[in-house]
Parts: sequence; structure tokens; C-alpha cells
Amino acid sequence: MDEKDREILQMLQGRFPLDSEPYTKIGDKLWMDEVSVISRIARMIENGTIRYVGPFFDSRKLGYTGCLAAINVPEAEIEKAAEVINQFAEVTHNYQRKGEPNIWFTVIASSEARREEIFSQIKSETGVKEILKFPAKKLFKVKVDLD
Repeated sequence: MDEKDREILQMLQGRFPLDSEPYTKIGDKLWMDEVSVISRIARMIENGTIRYVGPFFDSRKLGYTGCLAAINVPEAEIEKAAEVINQFAEVTHNYQRKGEPNIWFTVIASSEARREEIFSQIKSETGVKEILKFPAKKLFKVKVDLD
């Protein structure tokens, strides 16, 4: 990464222009053309420096309800369970952990009823008897801009 890459990262994190041509605006501020900005971002995505470019929304303010959840499945069934969980657009994260429970995931749904419908379907399709649910009691959000 060079200094221009670092400047682009700073703009992507905290000063992303809300404009029909945001990469042109970034380029204008950094004395670069739009194609160069996009090419640098693409390279940083390819090499793993950037994992995600897009907005983060406060889902609660948009009327959604979220919940961290966990299940425990036999080692041989982890891939199948992950496929079942991943079929839902409302699942934002899904990962395996050591110990029990061994699969953790986050669901953000349009209603509590929809969230429970998803949990019910996951139970049915994976054969698990219980989904542990950890709804947030208090939200802590730390804004981090990396240098």
C-alpha cells in the first residue's frame, strides 16, 4: 500500500461522498481520475486489504429485529447446517467456533415473526432441537477508522 491507497481507505471509511459518481469525487480530492481510484480499490479487495465496500445501516431504526444465535451440530453435519443457514438473505454472519455450540450466526429480519420463522425452518432442516438466542439488551457501537 502506498500513500494514495491509505488516502482512499480514509475516504471509504468516513468521508464517502453521497454522489452519483462517488469515485470521481474521491479522485478529485486526491488528484486522481475515477478509473485509478476504482482500480486501486479493486486491487485492495483482491489482495484482502478491503473485505467490504458498502453501507452499514442501523437496522433497528429501519424497523428490523436482529438476534445472535447458535446451534450445535455433529462435526460431519457442519457443512450441511451452514448451507441451510446461508439460504436466508436475513443471515448476515455465519461462522464455526470450537466447543459447543459450534455454529453461530446473526439474523436480521423484518419482524420477530419472520425471525422465528427462520429459526423454525433452520431447526427443521438441520434436525437440531434447540437454537440458542442472544438478542441484544444494549447496543454498543464503536466507530473505528483505521489509519
